[in-house]
Amino acid sequence: MTQENENRTAGQAGWHVSRYNISAPVPESKNVAIVNLFKGNCAEYTPIELYLLSVLEELDENHPIIERFAKRGIIANFDERAALESMGRAACAGSHDVGLTICPTMGCNFDCPYCFEDHGSGTMSQDVQDDIIALTERMLDASHTQRLSVTWFGGEPLLAPDVIESLSARLIALADERDISYSASIVTNGYLLTQEMVDMLHKAKVDSAQITIDGLEATHDATRYLRGGGPTFARITSNLRETNIPFKVNIRHNVHEGNKSEVEELESYIGQLAEESGNNLRYYPALVTGSETADERGKQVGLLCENDASGIGVKQESGRFHAGRGHYCGAHSVWSVGVDDKGNLQKCWEAVDKPDLSYGTAHDWDPADPLATASNPDNLTKYLNTATALDDEECRECVWLPSCSGGCPYKRLFEKRQCIAFKDNPEAYVLALHARIGEKHPDETESAQ
Repeated sequence: MTQENENRTAGQAGWHVSRYNISAPVPESKNVAIVNLFKGNCAEYTPIELYLLSVLEELDENHPIIERFAKRGIIANFDERAALESMGRAACAGSHDVGLTICPTMGCNFDCPYCFEDHGSGTMSQDVQDDIIALTERMLDASHTQRLSVTWFGGEPLLAPDVIESLSARLIALADERDISYSASIVTNGYLLTQEMVDMLHKAKVDSAQITIDGLEATHDATRYLRGGGPTFARITSNLRETNIPFKVNIRHNVHEGNKSEVEELESYIGQLAEESGNNLRYYPALVTGSETADERGKQVGLLCENDASGIGVKQESGRFHAGRGHYCGAHSVWSVGVDDKGNLQKCWEAVDKPDLSYGTAHDWDPADPLATASNPDNLTKYLNTATALDDEECRECVWLPSCSGGCPYKRLFEKRQCIAFKDNPEAYVLALHARIGEKHPDETESAQ
């Protein structure tokens, strides 16, 4: 080692403060909490540590604080933004689990005003089911995966339980033949979740469900009502209370201006419901976002799209904090496919009711040659090409890039870019994470319904 190398500063060795740090003073303390969004780390720092961070590039490159800071991600010796771009591109076709979102029907017994879908009718035919099995075999062959996961979606999937039961048996058998793992979940409104339905889903290896409750009874019934009119709260909560459910149920609260005052009351109610029933019910709030379908219906509820003054987004996102991945969702992976009841393939749950946005069919598409077998390759490539948001100058310079990766690809492509609701209030997010230091934060997948 030369004398020159022995005397290098951290700056000369390439170390710099991460561009993806956000911070907040810790209440009643001289310390500061720093979150690194690239690494997915939150820690508390003393004044001495903060001083060392401020003079980082002047420190000797062998200073012991370097290793500690680097492990937590608040300093780096590489281009993090370039790394995010590479991670985004790699996500498109890298080695991933095969994930199918299957809609047994696009019909629904509800008529929620904020729903992004324009519901159809009819259920999946036997021919389409056969096509899905053949497609799954092709995807498993091409991916060499060890895991197959299925989400039952719609419409309301429990309007077609025979399709779920039949396809599940075949998909499970397919996974068993290949000695790979299989898991399933369902997004349902809960109205038809009888004990018979629960038993069928359990046999179909469903290990989690998502059910939306929009507030206490009167509030919920004002936005989640039956097609043709009629309340739903009493029926849904009765099902949750009186049915023995052997899998986890996430209770989603779609929060808008008309029900945001009931967040705490609903969370408490769900807790009581879980205690009374013995079922594993987990409450989480999610901001309602606008949709063109809802606008066309002329039935808008008050939306919380532009900011997060109520702190709902902070609460939701702090519970699923993760390291930067370079991509937003499964729409950025070739191995994640949505299938509607007619066998059309989509890259996004918000497009499953829009055949004009389909890129192919379960009958014809082959991931081993994804563009040649796509009936509309542009509808595939446009999603994959949003895996990196660096063509958007505002996103490119934004500190939140590791967390949002440019936001929902569907909204970027067809509506408008939707930024993090608390983008301009980073301190609230930092303090929410700081309060949870030491907890485990499961990375949950949630639908937008």
